[in-house]
Order: sequence, then structure tokens, then C-alpha cells
Amino acid sequence: MSSLSSLSFLGFLLLLLLHEVASIDYTLALTKSLLYYEAQRSGKLPPNQRVQWRGDSGLNDGSDAGIDLVGGYYDAGDNVKFGFPMAFTVTMLAWSAVEYGTQLSSKNELSHALEAIKWGTDYLIKAHPQPDILYAEVGDGDSDHECWQRPEDMTTPRTTYKIDDQHPGADLAGETSAALAAASIVFRSSNPHYSSILISHAKELFDFGRNHPGLYQNSIPVVGKFYSSSGYEDELLWAAAWLHRATGDETYLNYLSSSGNTGGSRSMFSWDDKFLGVQVLVSKLVLEGKVGNSGNWAQYKSEAEQFICSCVQKGSNNFKKSPGGLLWWQPWNDLQYTTAAIFVLSAYSDYLSATHTDANIQCQGGPVTPTDLINFVQSQVDYILGSNPKGTSYMVGFESKYPEQVHHRGASIVSIKKDPTAVTCKGGFDEWFNKNSPNPNVLDGAIVGGPDENDSYTDSRSNFQQAEPATANSAPLVGVLARLA
Repeated sequence: MSSLSSLSFLGFLLLLLLHEVASIDYTLALTKSLLYYEAQRSGKLPPNQRVQWRGDSGLNDGSDAGIDLVGGYYDAGDNVKFGFPMAFTVTMLAWSAVEYGTQLSSKNELSHALEAIKWGTDYLIKAHPQPDILYAEVGDGDSDHECWQRPEDMTTPRTTYKIDDQHPGADLAGETSAALAAASIVFRSSNPHYSSILISHAKELFDFGRNHPGLYQNSIPVVGKFYSSSGYEDELLWAAAWLHRATGDETYLNYLSSSGNTGGSRSMFSWDDKFLGVQVLVSKLVLEGKVGNSGNWAQYKSEAEQFICSCVQKGSNNFKKSPGGLLWWQPWNDLQYTTAAIFVLSAYSDYLSATHTDANIQCQGGPVTPTDLINFVQSQVDYILGSNPKGTSYMVGFESKYPEQVHHRGASIVSIKKDPTAVTCKGGFDEWFNKNSPNPNVLDGAIVGGPDENDSYTDSRSNFQQAEPATANSAPLVGVLARLA
């Protein structure tokens, strides 16, 4: 090959590469990521509901306890409302809007983001009828998982479970407090009355958790199999960090500064482990000069940066990456950890840039700039959206190739509007779950569990480790997509 034709060939490859990068429509992905939350809604659907294959469901939730618990979100592909991951989902949706409200607005998605947040916060307010009472779950995981039914048809028990002063759950109270405090910032200008209601509940829940320590699964053993919490210190710190950001009250700053546990170097950020979120929010205060860079404050910041260095492969103990380049943590619903991590990297990049100082992180493997962080975030998003060895998008309904047999009851059964014939508990398995064909309803915007450590993925409804989406997977990605769009 002549040097001229070599250059032409290289130019052609470069054009192909540029086309691939340019062809990922982050704005469309953002739109779909918020559309997904409408498919997860429980309760009476509003007139402006866009996901038309869904209908009203769970309209008697809370009746066994004489309380209105209608609304909220189903957590994943089942029909249970788990308060712990729901609250984390709301916190991350709110954080996305707090950091990237301007970008969401410019893409005409801020109103949809606010609707997604409020659908969650309205329910969390209902779930907190008294200062020291918080409803943690509606439905029963075991009986729910024995059935395959649309939410509109479900015949499984809708039992309610709560924590109170005699049966504490500081983790659940703390996370719910964080969600409401973060959301209060989002609604401060558009709905100040609602914002003040959110803050009031957030403060009560923080006090409830702080005054009644304990793990919520010890009070409600049925949640242990599904969303067991590994500790409650992180949620109380997380709540304090958000309450401080929402109110400026020094009380919460003092709680953060006097903690005997700043978390250490974390291995993940998730619905169960919020320490990294705390470390990042505190780092923002350090970078802005609102707290000093010494003692506990310096510790939080150093630990946040250790995590970030490990993500970008410049740390002392780097996180695993698949051969195709995806940050990889574990076989079960891995992408939830990836999306949460890259949100943190995106926010931290912007915090660094905003300080106008020497905006680098000093990692063991060399300095990392804000641009380095965003480039890394983009590489992970591109992988999720289809630039991967399988050439498949792990966002349902995005691009031409995506998971079609998503492990999701509502999506895998014909819409009740097309065929109102009731689907029975076991009949749903025979007629729909075991059917080797695409789901009749496209669960637009859902992020499935994702590929294994070798970039492999099996598109099968029975493959719940990889093929089940969850609300916590998509929430951090909303902010990241707004940043990139």
C-alpha cells in the first residue's frame, strides 16, 4: 500500500471512528431514561402519562394498615415497592437535577425529571405519617416472585411493613431523609411550598434515624432477602450532607465533621453504600473553601479521590474492567455500580473545574484533569449505549439492537389495554415468561443488569442477573446524559 493510500485508509478509519462517536444521540438517551420511570409507576396514572401500555395498579396499597400508600415506584421487574432502593433512586434523580438542571432544561427534559422525582417524593411523604413512623415496603417479595403478572392484575398480598421507635431502621430513615432533602433543593424555585414540606420531613427523618439506630432488616426481616442493608452510618451522614446543602444549617456540618467514620476508601457506590456520595459532597465544600482541608474534611476528600483514581485506572487498587473497557463489579446487575460511579466522576469533574485552582486530582498513577474524567465517563456511557464488543445497547429501546427479553413482568405481558383478560399468578409463566420471543412492550430507557466480566450478555427473560432493569440503575445516568447531551 502506498503512503498516500495508507493515509487515505487511516483517514477513512478516523472518519468511521468520528461517525461512531458522533452517532450516539445522548439527548434521545436522556429522553428515554426519564420515560422509563413512567413505566415503573404504581398507583393512579396521571392524564399526561406517556407510557401508554401501563394502567392503574396498587390502588388499595396501605389499606391493611388504614393508610394511603398508593403511588411510588416498583423497584425493578417485579411488583413490590421497596422503600430503601426507591429512596436512593429519588436521591440520585434529585442529585442529577441539582447538578444538571440547566442542561435538563435546555433539552426540554427538566419538567420530566421533576415529575419523576415528585412521583417518588409524594409517596415517601405518604410513607412518613408521623415523625417516628416510616413505611418501608408494600407487597411481599417471596409471594410476588412466585407469580408472573402485570401490576394491573396482581393477586399477591399487598402487605405493608414499617419501622418505628420500637422497631428502628436508621438506614431507611436516613436514605429517605437524604431523598427529601435533595429534592427540596430541586423544587425550591418552582414550588417553594412543596420544598418546605420536603425539608420538614427530611429533618424529622434524620432525627428519627439518629435517635433510633439499627438496621431496618432487623425490624423487618422480609426485606433481608431482597435489599439488606450493610450499615446505617453512611445513610445518616448522607442525610446530613444533603440537609446541610439544602438548609446551610451548621448542625448538619457538625455531624459530618464529628463522625468517627468517614468511610475509608470505598469499592462501590450503590443503594446500599452511600459513603462515596458523602465524601464527594464534602469534597465540594472543601474545594469551595467552605470547610478546611484538614482533619475529617481532608479525609473525606482523599477517600473520594482514591475511588475516582481507581475508576480511571490510576489508583493503587484499580477497579476491574472488562476486555471491552467497562468498569465491572459483580455478576448481578453490574451496571447499577457503573452508572453510580460515573455520575460521581462527572460531578467531581465539574466541582474541580468550578474552583479555578490547579484543577487536578493527584493519583498514584499521575495527575487526572476534569477533562480526563469526562472523557472516561463518556467512554463508559458509549459502552452502555452500544459501543461495545456485542454491538448492543444496554438501554432498552435505544439504537437498533438492545435487549428484547427484559426480565420485567409488565413489559413481558401484553398490555391490559390491548387484552384485559386477567393473567393468573402461574398462568403468566406459561403464557409469557417462558415464551422465547421479544417482549410485547418496549421498556424504553431501562438499563438492564448488563454484560458479564467478559462482555457477554444473554438476552433471555430467565437471565435475571443480566436482563432485569432497576430504577436505581437509571437514576444516576439521567444526570450524566444531561451533562453529555
